[in-house]
Amino acid sequence: MDIRLSVSNLGKRFQTEWIFRRLSYTFQAGTTYAITGPNGSGKSTLLKVLSGQLPPSEGTISYLINNHPVDADEVFRYIGFAAPYMDLMDEFTLMEQLRFHFSLKPLVPGFTPEQVMDEMYLSDAAFKQLGNFSSGMKQRLKLGLCLFTNSPVVLLDEPSSNLDSRAMVWYREQLAKLKNGRLIIIAGNNPQEFPPEARVISLPDWKPGKQPVT
Repeated sequence: MDIRLSVSNLGKRFQTEWIFRRLSYTFQAGTTYAITGPNGSGKSTLLKVLSGQLPPSEGTISYLINNHPVDADEVFRYIGFAAPYMDLMDEFTLMEQLRFHFSLKPLVPGFTPEQVMDEMYLSDAAFKQLGNFSSGMKQRLKLGLCLFTNSPVVLLDEPSSNLDSRAMVWYREQLAKLKNGRLIIIAGNNPQEFPPEARVISLPDWKPGKQPVT
């Protein structure tokens, strides 16, 4: 699937403060992008705008699949999203969460929920309530739900949050295995979150008064 995400003169502000402004860029399928910047620079805000969770204050966002525009109300069907601040259903067991999620979103071909659980090294917690998961287990689950969803666009916000060194190795291995021509955008500060081939976009370059750098 050939998918492109294009933004033109995109801007977001809260009250009178512009978080970013006049951002114009085209994100292509088969490419990984790294959105970088210090804490508070607007990385999470940008991902929320790109995913449709927040409306832009100005500018436009367009998704094209095989050169055909995607209706704004349908964009969510093509996006996988993971962030440490996402909520999980604490009353669900791991198995219930997997079955519920993949009843709504398609699995990567060739996998079952049980196999996804194995890939996340969480099989021993199959019938454990998510409210009793550690922060690291929850983050691994959020990443797994995103990466194993068969979506052409993957948005990851600070994926290394709450991951120990072993889980970081797992994350990088899964990201490499599951890229498969997807458009991947990763926001964060940890260089280990990005594969070496990622195209870097420094968000502070798009602050008002800065000269945009592409």
